[in-house]
Amino acid sequence: MIGYVLGAITGLILFAAAANAQGIPTMRGQDHVGVTVPDIGQAIAFFEDVIGCKAHLSFGPFRDDEGDFMKNLLNVHPRTVLNQITLVRCGNGSNIELMEYASPDQKDTIPKNSDIGGHHIAFYVDDIEAAVAYLKEKKVETFFGPLPVKEGPAAGQTINYFRAPWGLQFELISYPAGMAYEKTASGTLWSPKDQ
Repeated sequence: MIGYVLGAITGLILFAAAANAQGIPTMRGQDHVGVTVPDIGQAIAFFEDVIGCKAHLSFGPFRDDEGDFMKNLLNVHPRTVLNQITLVRCGNGSNIELMEYASPDQKDTIPKNSDIGGHHIAFYVDDIEAAVAYLKEKKVETFFGPLPVKEGPAAGQTINYFRAPWGLQFELISYPAGMAYEKTASGTLWSPKDQ
């Protein structure tokens, strides 16, 4: 009888899990975002000394001088060398993986946000005015802003973009009272401010 009950409970659990499964099985959330940088030492220094992140893990190099390991693993040129990987943690967000590559076909043009593959990394701050002033004191290139969003579903946020010395773009974002969409949405986006 106990076996039957346990079997029935297990079956119900598996059925419920299958009925609720959406997307990648067992996925729990974003672990990291990877970005390729031209100089890993410069990138680590910028993330630690300017942004305030902390490097916790470094390893490498990886290469295959004869086979297709790098192509098969990472979809890069077979003679690519991945000199170093360093993962940094920035407050309560996911990790950022910094990678320095050397490759015979490497491009060094940094995509704009409007380019396919364009990207930026956004950091939530409680006081965006103070954060922008800090970046300016550190001689970091900042763009127009802080810009408060006053209309639409993102109303309530204030943003300001800035750039690392090698061109990687970042965004400061703040929405201490939330955003307009939250009033009618069935769920909300993850936010480090809630952690």
